[in-house]
Amino acid sequence: MKVCDRETGDELPRGKIGVLWVRGPNVFKGYWNLPEKTREELREDGFFITRDLSLIDEDGYVNIVGRDKDLIISGGFNIYPKEIELFLDALPGVKESAVIGAPHPDFGESVIAVLVSEPGETLDVAAVEEATRRNLAGFKRPRHIAVMEALPRNTMGKVHKNQLRDIFADTFQPS
Repeated sequence: MKVCDRETGDELPRGKIGVLWVRGPNVFKGYWNLPEKTREELREDGFFITRDLSLIDEDGYVNIVGRDKDLIISGGFNIYPKEIELFLDALPGVKESAVIGAPHPDFGESVIAVLVSEPGETLDVAAVEEATRRNLAGFKRPRHIAVMEALPRNTMGKVHKNQLRDIFADTFQPS
């Protein structure tokens, strides 16, 4: 395995975040009836591009920090939603969260946090905003916080972030 630059495919040094590439006898040979997708993600040398944003720490452990398609680029800064989700999930009253990027006319994208409250609780959005102001770098702070009863999920229980991106696509667009 190796961690590579998202754009160039060059291998990155330990501690740098990039896309995880893996190879071995356990890696599949290609996508069924999808030769184009196979060419995009399987290299001739056997490496499979997982699209997991990862880093290899100094001890050689792989840390997955998110998915390539979920990366938010705002004002030239890379924002990893998982980092913000872990922070939000630890706040009082928050059962779970999903962080997405939405188109922004000035920054390219900006951060939206979608929260689900603990059963029987009403989230104090102002308190969440204050906690993010105190604890997150300015470019990582959600510019919009929404509360939903539940996050949309697929049959495997994974959050459908693409549906959330559709729902909130116009949040920062001029009226």
